[in-house]
Amino acid sequence: MSEKLGIGSAFPNLTIDLVGGGTLSLPDDLDAKYRVILFYRGHW
Repeated sequence: MSEKLGIGSAFPNLTIDLVGGGTLSLPDDLDAKYRVILFYRGHW
């Protein structure tokens, strides 16, 4: 398991498969000054 991010830590580069197809590369695909990322597990 990875270590938790601390205040001021850099977000690691990762690629996520999207439900509708395609991918999202984080944090490169987020082009904004402020970024908030919410991971939602959904229904199991």
